[in-house]
Amino acid sequence: MDNETLIAAWRQLLDGSGKSWVLYEHGTCVVLEHPTADPTEQADAILREFGPVQVDTSAGDFRVLELKNGEGWLVTGHHPDVVTYVALDECEDQSHLAVGIHGRTKRDLDGTELHAVHVEDAKATG
Repeated sequence: MDNETLIAAWRQLLDGSGKSWVLYEHGTCVVLEHPTADPTEQADAILREFGPVQVDTSAGDFRVLELKNGEGWLVTGHHPDVVTYVALDECEDQSHLAVGIHGRTKRDLDGTELHAVHVEDAKATG
């Protein structure tokens, strides 16, 4: 999925929240309740700790939430502000287990690569 599509999806999902957020290359978003002067650095620290998957620990857990618009899912993990978007066309098997594992894999990649592609700073726009 290209960055512009991911950014548009997250803007729609977080519209009106008034929160800052940092989007990563594979679709993981870190929502910042109390952003610091450098939101990317803050989000990197959160994702570095809570992104990588460790099976048989809470870092391997996930929950799948279906989007109301029918365009995909959100996959949550063990940090409430780290969420990964999975588009409808990303998984042939659309069971919650398959989607969750796919989203968890994307979160793991984002948590180890830490390649932010977009920052939405509510302080700067609000």
